[in-house]
Amino acid sequence: MNALAIGLDRARYETRVYFRQGDTILFTFLFPIIMLTIFSVAFSSAGDIGTRPDGSGGVTPAAFYLPGMIAAGILLSGVQNLAVDIAVERGDGTLKRLAGTPLPVVSYFIGKLGQVFATSVLQVILLILIAHFAFSVDLPTSADKWFSFVWIYVLGMITSAVLGIALSRVPRSGKSATAVIIPIVLVLQFVSGVYLQFSMLPDWLQNVASVFPLKWIAQGTRSVFLPAGFASQEQGGDWNLAGVAIALGIWFVVGVAAALATFRWIRKDT
Repeated sequence: MNALAIGLDRARYETRVYFRQGDTILFTFLFPIIMLTIFSVAFSSAGDIGTRPDGSGGVTPAAFYLPGMIAAGILLSGVQNLAVDIAVERGDGTLKRLAGTPLPVVSYFIGKLGQVFATSVLQVILLILIAHFAFSVDLPTSADKWFSFVWIYVLGMITSAVLGIALSRVPRSGKSATAVIIPIVLVLQFVSGVYLQFSMLPDWLQNVASVFPLKWIAQGTRSVFLPAGFASQEQGGDWNLAGVAIALGIWFVVGVAAALATFRWIRKDT
């Protein structure tokens, strides 16, 4: 209980620090919101996406890109934010200093996860509110849809967070963290149906994207916010929420194992 209390206090501290960093706010917190606004305005004159030959069906660009931006936000908040943040703290000696304090490792991670969830939930709320009130996007009215969204979000967020912790070991220094992590995250967004309609990608690239968790997070969020007819554009022709849960569950286990195996307060080579 003491470790939990310390962790929650640490989460409040981490959240305050997060909102004091202008670059982090721009490229992690505001980036999906900015991209949703750009896509919604830029493609507003192109007509609805997914319209049938008879002119029926389809959704506005804002409605189409909303689930993708939510999925991107989950990846940015978990993978990019934690991978860069922890790598920088290792490089500037913060982890070394923390190792000399009574702070339990579990409290450190509770603090990181608390910050990630607090900022990500606020980001998702803002995305949904902007889409609904600024671009007139209809939101789900079914309790089942919102229940699906909650478990997809929580599982996707936890999975992204542990993968971010594991990836923090990849950069050789804190200074190189951004240059190493951001390209990985950016490529995943382009091949996972965030910026491009997933069915537009060649089959081999869809298969590659299916190996990684973002594709499944984006597919899950699309199942919540897009009409049922869009399921035909997914691999296999349906939303496959069971596959979403299995894929994210596997990646969560992989992420936890990798984080436990690689995380150290101090690099072995320093």
